[in-house]
Amino acid sequence: MGEKVVRAPGPGDALLVVDLQVDFLPGGALGIHKGDRVIPPLNRLLHAWRSRDLPVFLSRDWHPPGHCSFSARGGPWPVHCVAGTPGAALSSELSVSPRDTLISKATRVDREAYSALDATPLLDALREAGITRLVIGGLATDYCVRATGLDARAAGLDVVVLLDAICGVDATPGDADRALAELAAAGCEMSSTDAVVAAMESAP
Repeated sequence: MGEKVVRAPGPGDALLVVDLQVDFLPGGALGIHKGDRVIPPLNRLLHAWRSRDLPVFLSRDWHPPGHCSFSARGGPWPVHCVAGTPGAALSSELSVSPRDTLISKATRVDREAYSALDATPLLDALREAGITRLVIGGLATDYCVRATGLDARAAGLDVVVLLDAICGVDATPGDADRALAELAAAGCEMSSTDAVVAAMESAP
């Protein structure tokens, strides 16, 4: 699935980094193989994005103890991203600014929420800021990136998925590719951090 040249980001665009948390990185409680490879391209884009004073949102799983997604509760996952624990922290290697907006999700013990727009203030914040296009990177392609992209499209937003800044779990081989096909079918544009930065640098 090839990347496309995108319209240069400007007013009306926001960047969303999905769940780049310690527990989802290699060595974490639910570590994604090579998940840390998304950090350098995201940091390059974050630098360019902030230099143009465009809004950045960071989502995070922020589970209560005993969350329904945990295997002890019959869910599919080991305990991960429990609110306030080191594993729930954003990666220390990610470039984070005090001006970024942090969105916590899956905060109810009895409700799973893969999407950063599911029962969070994100959509209202985007609408209040006049955002019409969301550029998405982070973890994981076949879960939270997929769900977020689909919800954003359903809400009427244009969506750009950064292929070099996402990584899948692939619990079943091919899950990540199927997620990307689903996102593309929903109207998401596939691009890369390099293409977005190049578009910004070539803009007047």
